[in-house]
Amino acid sequence: MHKTVLLQLAATFVAATAAGALFGVHGFFSAVWGGLAYVVPSVFFAWRLWLISLRGEHAKVTAFMAGELVRLLSTVGLLALAVMLYKNLHWGAFLVGLALAVKANLFAFLVKTRT
Repeated sequence: MHKTVLLQLAATFVAATAAGALFGVHGFFSAVWGGLAYVVPSVFFAWRLWLISLRGEHAKVTAFMAGELVRLLSTVGLLALAVMLYKNLHWGAFLVGLALAVKANLFAFLVKTRT
């Protein structure tokens, strides 16, 4: 799970760098807002699952689904907050930052971990 969060952060950095090069400083921060709106709730979700595993409890389906619901609602809330607070939001960069952070999950299986 932590590997996925790191890939999401890397994708956000790539999106922000590209948006900054193409659209300037507002594009950079818009992509950062878009990516972090997805990454921050994912960090807390991964942390919660890790704590459950340390206690020796099995990750129950209900706990997982409740955590996923909170993560999704937090993402929507952070996206709305970004739109309200950042007046110079560049929508293209914002959505690209969000999309790359979301799609970074697809590449998590390609990164090998040591066992």
